Amino acid sequence: MTPCGQTQTALVSIGAAVLLVVLKLGTGIVTGSLALVSAGIESSGDVIAAVLTLLAVRLGGQPPDREHPYGHRRAENLAALGEAAILTGGGVYVVIEAIDRLGSGGDFDPRWYVFAVIGIALAVDISRTVVSLRGAKEFRSAALRSNAFHFAGDMAGSFAVLIGVAAVALGFQQGDAIASLVVAAIIFAAAARLIYENSRVLMDTSPAEAQATAEAAIRALEDVELRQLRLRESGGHYFADATIGAAPDQALVASHRVADRVEAAVRRALPDADVVVHVEPLHEGIDLRARALAIALAEPAVHEAHDIAIYRRGERCSVSMHLKLDAETPLAAAHEVAERIEAALRRDADVDDVQTHLEPLEEPFAATVADDDAARERIAALVEERTGAPPRRLKLLATELGLVVFVDVVASPEATLEAAHDMARRLEQEIRRRRPDGSPRIVDVVVHTEP
Repeated sequence: MTPCGQTQTALVSIGAAVLLVVLKLGTGIVTGSLALVSAGIESSGDVIAAVLTLLAVRLGGQPPDREHPYGHRRAENLAALGEAAILTGGGVYVVIEAIDRLGSGGDFDPRWYVFAVIGIALAVDISRTVVSLRGAKEFRSAALRSNAFHFAGDMAGSFAVLIGVAAVALGFQQGDAIASLVVAAIIFAAAARLIYENSRVLMDTSPAEAQATAEAAIRALEDVELRQLRLRESGGHYFADATIGAAPDQALVASHRVADRVEAAVRRALPDADVVVHVEPLHEGIDLRARALAIALAEPAVHEAHDIAIYRRGERCSVSMHLKLDAETPLAAAHEVAERIEAALRRDADVDDVQTHLEPLEEPFAATVADDDAARERIAALVEERTGAPPRRLKLLATELGLVVFVDVVASPEATLEAAHDMARRLEQEIRRRRPDGSPRIVDVVVHTEP
């Protein structure tokens, strides 16, 4: 988000702090009020703190770069710690001066304009506290929020000064020094809060409330298993790393859609959050076929697992599958992979027999369009004879191993997928069987059925 609004808010804070320094410090020196002098010194610290805030929001608003992939928003947290240091130094000075004043018994004459200055200071403190709080909420800015905290402390300090000056006017001369000590206590409390909150952010302490909100949003999604969620905050902006489980037989595109749903859910709960979702295969709560696929693909050497068949025999079952590995894999190594897969499947309560078939992963074949009109006419006639319609597409490729046939055929729109597949299987067998003697070998037939 653009820091323009934050910059304007910080500039307003600087102007207000300068005004308060002039009013408090000048009036305190003229009248001899330690409380006003101390409040003026505190406001001088506010000027420096507000300048730090301005620099921080400018730096924090810069986009991420190679050295700062998460952006620069933590500059605001560092600025908040700088403000805490300034507040602490001012508080120490106030305490030393107040103790000295209590020991020396100094006094001052509370003129009428002292009360006017305190009234103006209160009005400015209230207005800039409200402005900073609104800016912090709108821009989720740690620096503006820290400003609002110690501006509220200034407001409480101004009330304490008012009471102390009023006490002096009523004859209690130590009221001014005591009010200074109250201001110092407020300063230390504000500084401690800034240090605590911003140190937690810089130490990557997980924001508990935001963490719970994000977890609830993810767990509310159907068919999503949340395995881990890590959340960190930087300058009011959240970064979330989520690990979820998905069915191992789920296509990559489908898994990506699930990840998109998780990202959207977290952003609804934490607007503008940066979300990274890592998808892992599920091993629990899925059917036996999916578990078998997950076990097979967990082996790095296995590139594909297909033709998974399950044979039920009462309460027990047998499983068979085909595994594809690199063609150059030694048989002994491939056998060890198959043994591990079979052993893992046999640990399933329902499985007592596993059979694997090892296959080499095919390399790309060099192919050209086959110039064989006789084979084309023969296959087209066979398709029309078996389906009642000529093929919608027929393509022959010539490879070093023989012919590859690609054919698209028409099936009834009301036919089930099982029936259409059975028709394609029988047509494939027929094309192979009717190859005349002496004609090129048919190494593969791919039949595509269309309604």
